[in-house]
Amino acid sequence: MNLFSTLISPFRRRSAKTGEQVKLFGAFEGVFLPTLLTILGAVMYLRTGWVVGNAGLIGAFLIIIMANIITFATGLSISTVATNIRVGAGGSFSIISQSLGLEVGGSVNVPLYLALAISTAFYIFAFAEGWGSIFPEHPQALVVFAAFFVIALIAFISVGLAARIRYLILFLITFSLFSVLLGTTRKFGHPGAVYTPQLWGSFRDGNFWSIFAVFFPAVTGVLTGVSLSGTLKNPRKSIPAGTIAAILVAFVIYMALAYWLSVVATPGALLTNMTIMVNKAAWGWAVQAGILAATFSAALNSMISAPRVLQAMAEHDVVPFSGILARQTDSGEPRPAMLLTIGIGITTLLFGLSGSGLNQIAPLMTMFFLITYAVLNAVVLLEQSLGLTSFRPLLHIPRIVPFIGLAGSLIAMFLISPLFSLIALIAIFLLYEALQLRQLRSPWSDVRSGMFITVAEWAAKRVLAMPSGQERAWKPSLLVPVDSPEALRRSYRFLAAIARPNGSAHIMVIYKPKDKESISGIKAYEEIFAREGIFARVALIESQKFASTLQTAMEVISSAFFRPNILFLTVNENSNQDKLQRLADKASENELGLLLYVDHPQTLLGREQVINVWIREQSPDWQIGLRLSNLDLSLLLAYKLARNWQGRINLITVVKEEADRADAQQFLDQLIDLGRMPKGTGAIVATGAMHDFISQAPQGDLNIFGIFGLHPEINVMQMVQLTETTRSTCIFVHDSGNESALA
Repeated sequence: MNLFSTLISPFRRRSAKTGEQVKLFGAFEGVFLPTLLTILGAVMYLRTGWVVGNAGLIGAFLIIIMANIITFATGLSISTVATNIRVGAGGSFSIISQSLGLEVGGSVNVPLYLALAISTAFYIFAFAEGWGSIFPEHPQALVVFAAFFVIALIAFISVGLAARIRYLILFLITFSLFSVLLGTTRKFGHPGAVYTPQLWGSFRDGNFWSIFAVFFPAVTGVLTGVSLSGTLKNPRKSIPAGTIAAILVAFVIYMALAYWLSVVATPGALLTNMTIMVNKAAWGWAVQAGILAATFSAALNSMISAPRVLQAMAEHDVVPFSGILARQTDSGEPRPAMLLTIGIGITTLLFGLSGSGLNQIAPLMTMFFLITYAVLNAVVLLEQSLGLTSFRPLLHIPRIVPFIGLAGSLIAMFLISPLFSLIALIAIFLLYEALQLRQLRSPWSDVRSGMFITVAEWAAKRVLAMPSGQERAWKPSLLVPVDSPEALRRSYRFLAAIARPNGSAHIMVIYKPKDKESISGIKAYEEIFAREGIFARVALIESQKFASTLQTAMEVISSAFFRPNILFLTVNENSNQDKLQRLADKASENELGLLLYVDHPQTLLGREQVINVWIREQSPDWQIGLRLSNLDLSLLLAYKLARNWQGRINLITVVKEEADRADAQQFLDQLIDLGRMPKGTGAIVATGAMHDFISQAPQGDLNIFGIFGLHPEINVMQMVQLTETTRSTCIFVHDSGNESALA
């Protein structure tokens, strides 16, 4: 099966409860189509000509380009985040919550949900207006509720039915655009493209920015596909491919339509005739059908997206009655959330039919979409600025991209309606404060802790008050005890390779009174590390007993705010195993990761290219969870070394039985994918005994082994033997429990 067929063909997974197959979608059906069809809405048919009439061809091009720059930047930001985290159900809610917490995710997405639910009614009224232009004798109320009933029924049955109907809508819109293209010729009773475009308009109905404000809502459909993330086979691939493709295709269509309108009609006609496309197309009825299809599609997409955003929030207790609204059918349909959305839609329709000024609150709906765009861009900008190891997306974008998306969204808000912008911001702030009081418990860690640590130490109280969990904010912070400058210099290159560029090193020099003069120059290493971009501090402690002093120091720093998370110790054949064991136990007791460094006396770090990570056999359970069995720190260290060395990682495991080879291979492949390991990372599975295969494994410049058990068990002789057998420097690692390679 080729790549294109993989993207467009639905994927089926089985329900965990009943075994029923649940249909999941690729980039084309799940993201591209709903996003494109939402962008190609009624504004395209009814307002593009008015924009060209006011602004002229160049002015219209500028407006379209500027609007699309904002949405394209937002689309890139969304795509970047989607390749870095597991985007769950709810799209923007999942993305924002995993970075900024449930409180921010909820405060932004509760209004977004209401905007989606209410906008369904707006699109229904637009559909009814188009229908009334064709069948003026049909009562508006009947058309409105008939259309709403059909849309609600489709959405209630399944997202799969809606996906199939989108193909009909796509055909109608495509055919209408084909009819528009034919209108350029003179074969259908029209003059064709006979007018010279007015390059710069008179802006009769407003200045440049007011015209921009009218057009901008046309391109605010970028969240449609993202909101359906829970129905996607592979959100990490589908969201970037589908979103960016839809934005680019829509941009080309809008630019082409602007040029077409400028050559088939005069500026005066474009300003006064909102249905100019119907009049100038080869078949006006085709454009009318396109208008109906576009408004129907927009209403359907909102009806499908809104309940999924609500259900995702309910799963995390963000909204009232979460226990009910979080429920889904075995096929993944959020029926309770759907029923509430239908109720909101009916209420909005009744409100609109009563003549109560429904259009007056329309700008507020646009504000909530724009605020969501702004926050999504802010998430990426923040993650990029913090430089956390957990932020390693597969799609990298320059920092200027999310900045443009953020600034553009905020500027567009106040250009469209300063009053409603202020109301929307106040509403979100109040929601945030309310959710803060709820003390929501998040199943994931977020970057807020890392953000406040990076910003300033005075934020310590705020960070400690937040939910525990630093997996996403993890970066190496080494506690390095030494007794001489020579010991530090010997391991300097390795320490720098782990800590660079955003890690830190806490160097503890424990010296005897008679050695005070010999360690006087070691303070210079603070500056030496700083030149590598590493925050380092050197502490000098005078003591006769190295091990007991270090044990006491670990207890003291365990309560510090900027505390180390890895204890680094060098080991050789003369090391005292009992003392090492006591230090290892104390590190584990104080939630410090352990890194024992055994360098090969001849090869040292070799070419600093190949890192072998040895993974113990997982049989019979080869499942990957958020927490790995004493493997997280090994993978994170390997990742850091590979990036700084520009080297290659091999993940190696040895199974006893041939029957386990396939499961082991799948485990390693998933580990590479979910851990976002660097390209070129190898997965090697061997059969037999591990000690027999070690000498046959690919030659590494560094080999990483895990120390297993709740409390690390130290065997100095075995470590030295492994160093000799692998003919390389080895490190032996034990997790602290506070790191995650999959975060």
